[in-house]
Parts: sequence; structure tokens; C-alpha cells
Amino acid sequence: MASPALLMRVVASAYSVAEKAATIVRNVMSGGDLGIVEKAGPNDLQTKADRLVQMSICASLARKFPKVTIIGEEELPTDDVTEDLIEDGHCEEILKKPCPTQYTGIKEEELVIWVDPLDGTKEYTEGLLDHVTVLIGIAYGGKAIAGVINQPYYNYEAGANAVLGRTIWGVLGMGAFGFQLTEAPAGKHIVVTTRSHSSALVNECITALNPDHVIRVGGAGNKIIQLIEGKASAYVFASPGCKKWDTCAPEAILHAVGGKITDIRGNPFQYNKEVKHMNSAGVLATLRNYDYYASRIPNTVKESLVP
Repeated sequence: MASPALLMRVVASAYSVAEKAATIVRNVMSGGDLGIVEKAGPNDLQTKADRLVQMSICASLARKFPKVTIIGEEELPTDDVTEDLIEDGHCEEILKKPCPTQYTGIKEEELVIWVDPLDGTKEYTEGLLDHVTVLIGIAYGGKAIAGVINQPYYNYEAGANAVLGRTIWGVLGMGAFGFQLTEAPAGKHIVVTTRSHSSALVNECITALNPDHVIRVGGAGNKIIQLIEGKASAYVFASPGCKKWDTCAPEAILHAVGGKITDIRGNPFQYNKEVKHMNSAGVLATLRNYDYYASRIPNTVKESLVP
């Protein structure tokens, strides 16, 4: 049997690396000292978990795939990573699946991996643990083509004996796995948006959509999960706060199940290594009925957000 294509090997490794990351996230929390540092302000935090997880993910993947470009959220040195942070396992189940033909010839140097070690850091520090995700997005030709989202605290309210955490993964042309794809209630307009980065523009945009219900949660990964599990019908964020490492993995998973994500103006995101990191023109994402929401974004909002 031929050895698995590079893309499937990267995804299979990213799966195991994300599971290791989840263990680190839980260990830091149970250790009690989060090591919180303010980056740009009180809503832009970094914890010991952000730092350790990023070192673990980037070093583990770089060791296996040395020519891949890996871009992580935190600016950290890469040379002092201790051996206990390295994960060199992979998910056998993923390796057994055939790679979509359009990706079988990819070379290492053509891939860019975008890493958010702890998406929803503020919520993590406040104990809103179900908002937290670990995001590993894989891009090729500037497009998000595969992604892994781990929820370290999935099931954490289910009691002492519950199995904590789960890993969702997907590849374009193959589908997404690790969750039950569910449509939002038909005819209901449920908008999920930011919890800690609200603004007049964010609220003006949401009001224009005339939603039946608005859910405010942390983390871009968490918001995309709300879409694919049918809890929300649109993710709307009319603000420049979100970055490429927030959207790459969720985008790949959303697109793998037929959803759509763009900026507020309808432009697709680019994920080549030279691209600027900020998604300056916000985010609009849906599992279904993208055009309905896109057509209701006011021009005043679009004009306020420059890509």
C-alpha cells in the first residue's frame, strides 16, 4: 500500500498534537497558576497555557514537517522547547482515509499552518471553559483546506466521570468529523457574536439583521461549532479584532460541510504566509443561507471596515 499523502499525515499529526495541547490546557488550569500577561490590554490576554501549547504544537509539527511554514499567535522563542512538550503521535484513523485527489501532490513547503494555541483566552481566565478551543488550520495556495479544533473542556459540565474534551477535524473535499452536523432551526435567525469585543458597529450590524436571538460567546472556534451543531444560524462580527489563526481551522471545517465564511464585505480570507494577520473587515459565517445574511449587512457597516 502506498504511504499516505502528506496532507493526511499532517492532519493526522495535528490531531494528536491538538489532543496533547488539550491536556496541557487542563493541567495549567488545575495547577491553579494561569500566569496571565496582558498583551494589548485587558481583553487581550496571554496565559501560561497559551505559551506552553503554542510551543508544543509548533515544535511538534516543525520536527515532523520541517519545511512547512507554521504561524502561531504568540511571539515566542522556538529553541527552548522541552522534550515533554513534544508530541510525535498521529491519528491512525485519519491516515486510513484517502486524500482528496486535488491535494495528493502537495509538497511540505507549499503548506502554511496557522495556530491559535488557546482561542478564548479571556473566557479561559474567567472559567467559561466550554468557550475554549485549540485551533490548527492548514492552508495551501492561500486557501484553508484542512483544520483541527480541539475543545479541551467539552463535556465538563456532565459530571465527574465524563470524558473531557473532543477533537473535530475536516478536510475540503472529504468532510468533517468528530461531531454531529446539525442545521439551525428553520426560519429562525440566531446570530452568534463576540462576548468581550463588542462595539457600536458590531451592534449596529446585528440589529440590521433583525435576529430572533443573539448568542454572545468567546472564541472564533467556539462560534463556528455553534453553526455546525445547529445552535446558531450566522456568526457575525463587524470589527477588525479577529486574526488568521482564529479563522483558518474553523473555515476549513465549515467549508468541508458546505458552509461559508468571508469578511463582512463578502471577500474570502487569504492564508498564504505573506498575508497580514488581521482580518480587518470582520467575519460573516453561516452553515446555510449565507446570501440572506450577506444581503442585510448595511453599507455603512461595510464602508467602516477596510480589508
